Amino acid sequence: MSRERITLFDTTLRDGAQTNGVDFSVADKILIAGLLDELGVDYVEGGYPGANPTDTRFFTEKRTARARFTAFGMTKRAGVSLSNDPGIAALLASQSDAICFVAKTWDHQVRLALGATLEENVEGIRQSVEAAIGAGKEALVDCEHFFDGYKANPAYALACARAAFEAGARWIVLCDTNGGSQPEEIEAIVRAVSEHVPGDHLGIHAHNDTEQAVANSLAAVRGGARQIQGTLNGIGERCGNANLTSIIPTLMLKPLYAGRFETGISEAALTGLTQLSHRFDEIVNRAPNRQAPYVGASAFATKAGIHASAIVKDPSTYEHVRPEQVGNHRRVLVSDQAGRSNLLAELARLGISVEKGDRRLDALLAEVKEREAIGYSYEGADASFELLARRTLGGVPDYFTVESFHVTVERRHNALGEQVSVSEAVVKLIVGGERLLTVAEGNGPVNALDRALRKDLGVYQDVIADLELVDYKVRILNGGTEAVTRVLIESRDDTGESWMTIGVSENVVDASFEALIDSIIYKLVRSGIRSG
Repeated sequence: MSRERITLFDTTLRDGAQTNGVDFSVADKILIAGLLDELGVDYVEGGYPGANPTDTRFFTEKRTARARFTAFGMTKRAGVSLSNDPGIAALLASQSDAICFVAKTWDHQVRLALGATLEENVEGIRQSVEAAIGAGKEALVDCEHFFDGYKANPAYALACARAAFEAGARWIVLCDTNGGSQPEEIEAIVRAVSEHVPGDHLGIHAHNDTEQAVANSLAAVRGGARQIQGTLNGIGERCGNANLTSIIPTLMLKPLYAGRFETGISEAALTGLTQLSHRFDEIVNRAPNRQAPYVGASAFATKAGIHASAIVKDPSTYEHVRPEQVGNHRRVLVSDQAGRSNLLAELARLGISVEKGDRRLDALLAEVKEREAIGYSYEGADASFELLARRTLGGVPDYFTVESFHVTVERRHNALGEQVSVSEAVVKLIVGGERLLTVAEGNGPVNALDRALRKDLGVYQDVIADLELVDYKVRILNGGTEAVTRVLIESRDDTGESWMTIGVSENVVDASFEALIDSIIYKLVRSGIRSG
């Protein structure tokens, strides 16, 4: 039986650019557009040419090989002829395959925001679509506030949608602009609209203000829509947009949808979804959401011992899909709630061979629980756990010894007479029998320590040359002047892989140093280096 096609429209570079703290450069946009093209989405919406210098430069040439490169902009302004509208001119002149017009479809918004009559707005939609088609471009219309508009005045909202369709728009996209509609409403309204506009011309654009953008997008598909708009990792204005990294695997792996629909995403591309999600976070300088469905580090993580025991016997007991299908992996966490099943499963994943009856396992499990009681949390620090396990079971060389370290923070005036804070770290090490002393300044004590540690590690310097610290988190575990501090550090090297290490101490600098040392040692271990 042939399956119906679901078209995927990515608006990361346009609607996602409205995310607080996200600011794409032209280079960022080119890189992300290429990643989306490789993924296999059908449309990549690049931005609003003419609205800002970045988007205007981005549209000076076509940026995708497979996906339809799409420009976004307003329909013709009321009171201005089509030929005199600079926004329309910029859209028609852009090097795009398609134009997605945003059109008001809520009568209240037409009067309030546009100051136009209802008839003028409908005519503007019609003329804009016809102009795009006349310029040889595919036309799409985002019906802004459609669901609120339909609830208030269904006849007018439908009139706007029909005008776009009759003028030749390929897709009429129904937008839940405020993100407040519920899945039942979305499905019912889409089904009603499909009696006037064919479902294979209807799309859905959902916002996540009630945490239901993915559910609303799937509800629209059940109601008849055959295009879904969304963003990578669900970024977007306010609470974000529909998350394509959740929608895509749901469409492809869940029988309710996979048996009836197909997308342009290949199974091979799906296995790269986790890597793509994390790569995107790196580009926009955001820490990945560990709890993200399908692609998060915790998406297939199990902590309770009884759950771990069941997973070893049958992974489907606590996994709704196989993690390998989306490029993720199973993690059986080792914590104060762990049993032998957790420990054995995690050691097997790490490639550490140990007999089930090995008495050292009891010592390791006791050590983990004792450490977690004073503040360690190995479920978020996989590299530090691996080092602890290998030390207990015998397998971490003595690469170097730290004799001492100290950090000073000094306030001074720079050449401009401005007061600045400068941190300096001094680290004394013994490496291969040689005593080394390194000094470095940094932007804060931890940065200074990081630089000093990696400045000269003797015979191991070439191995750690590509090591970098990419994230640093501090948590105070109790109050008062003698508070215990937990530090988590994420490190990465040129392979693109990252790992987490942990340190715990009453002193934040000491906790940070412990995590930094673990990061370096883990790098040496995973590189296969033996003690020099």
